This record gives sequence, structure tokens and C-alpha cells, in this order.
Amino acid sequence: MNSMIQVVVDSIRVNLMGPQRLIVLREAAGERYLPIWVGPFEAEAIAMPLREIETHRPLTHDLLKNVFKRFNAPIQRVEITALHDDVFYARLVALHEGEEITLDARPSDAIALALRVSAPILVSEEVMQQASFHPEAPLPDPETDPAPETAHLSAEEESPETQDRLSIFEEFLQGLDLDTDDEDDEEDDGA
Repeated sequence: MNSMIQVVVDSIRVNLMGPQRLIVLREAAGERYLPIWVGPFEAEAIAMPLREIETHRPLTHDLLKNVFKRFNAPIQRVEITALHDDVFYARLVALHEGEEITLDARPSDAIALALRVSAPILVSEEVMQQASFHPEAPLPDPETDPAPETAHLSAEEESPETQDRLSIFEEFLQGLDLDTDDEDDEEDDGA
């Protein structure tokens, strides 16, 4: 069997050019990161337990968690086992009556369920070698650092051409009369 590496969810990134989200898994005892593209709904299912958001009614992953619990088959771990043609493959490993049961799953579903039941997330060494990376610098924190696509240069860093183009907007904004409370009061009095 291929050796397995434990990972944790490092972050969920937004693609500003499309609906896809990027789940970034970080090696728990190392410095490798594994990015996995998922859809927006799958990303939200992963984000909910990370943010400790509870719903009034069980969503699909909550329902699945309850089914495993009701049938006394605790999830032992989830494994991301393969990568073929840019598609990741995963499986759930549960324990029922002393026997391990393995079920194929999408990585996004496996991760969302693992987070709900506090099960370890494992990635095969082969997948890590194929798709992980070592960042040159620490990844920016999406909660505090702007995404590269939305980063703003300070005025000192902006080129003269950029400053000229932005000065048109600055002049427009300065010309606006934003004190409209008096005008609104006059209109109300006349009606």
C-alpha cells in the first residue's frame, strides 16, 4: 500500500475569474501544499464546519454523518488516493462491527465529511508527489491579505500613467456634492 500523508485544510481560495474555489490542503508535519479545485457549493460545505456554522436542518454531509453514526460505523479516515487526468479520487474508510468498510467518494465530499466527524484526512505520497508544491514564501492569509488579483498598490508604487488615469476618478469624486441631507429636507417640506 502506498504511504499516506496526513493533511489539514489550510485555506479556501476564491477564483475571481470564475466560479471555482481552491481548497488548499497543507501537510500536517511538513511544508507541502496540495491544491484541489472544487465548485462553490462544495467549498461552502467544507467551509461550514471550519467556521463552526450549524444549520437548523441537516445538509447532505450532516445527514451522511448522522447515517454513519446511527449505523454505528464511525468514519476512521478519508483518503485522497489518486490523481488521473487532473481528477482527484478519494474514499471514506469506516469501521463497522470490527471490519473496515471503504467507499469511493469525491475529495470535496470526503473532506466535508471528515471535518464534520473530526476524522483525519490522508493523501497518498504518490498524489503529493504529483500535485503538491512548496511555496517560495508563506501563502497569504485570505482573511487578512488581499488576493493577488485584488491587491492595491500604494500611491508611491503606482506608475505615473496609473496615477494619471486614477486622477480623473479622483477629480470626479471631489466634484460630487455628497451633502444631500439639506436637499432631501427641502424636497420633503415642499411635498
